[in-house]
Amino acid sequence: MNFRRGNSNDLEQLKELGVRSWIQFKEELADKHWNDLYKTLSNWETYADLLKISDCVICENNEKIIGMAFLVSKGNPTEIYDEKWCHLRFVSVDPEYRGNKIGEALTSMCIEIATENNEQTMALHTSEIMHSAKHIYQKLGFKIYKEIDQRLGIKYWLYTLELDEFKAKSRNQL
Repeated sequence: MNFRRGNSNDLEQLKELGVRSWIQFKEELADKHWNDLYKTLSNWETYADLLKISDCVICENNEKIIGMAFLVSKGNPTEIYDEKWCHLRFVSVDPEYRGNKIGEALTSMCIEIATENNEQTMALHTSEIMHSAKHIYQKLGFKIYKEIDQRLGIKYWLYTLELDEFKAKSRNQL
């Protein structure tokens, strides 16, 4: 497996991975909500727009993208994220490769990039059905900031990681 920065040449594979990795939630969502999510996941513009404002990290196996994550820099606020925060989007791993700590590695790489970019706070949102993701984020030090309005008909929480605290903790563990 190889990790590298993603770019616009990867758009089709990013889209395919998005659909392949998120289809696991289809049965847990109402049809309307799955259809809304699918429209986002299957639209290459979703990924093209993210590439314009983020650092994309991917994991490949034999030139096939099997993992991705996008770190959106501060200054790109949304209804969820403060303009002073960088935030993590679409951490996704191909179902065939789950259990190999790829999601954790991608998230850790995004934390490193955020630290190098002198970001102060990193945020992400995750839901009640994303058990593996919540475990990874908590293990890496993210803490629940607050519950946010339901999305796709399910509960979501906003998590943050104070990067200065993370750096200090990392130094103390060396």
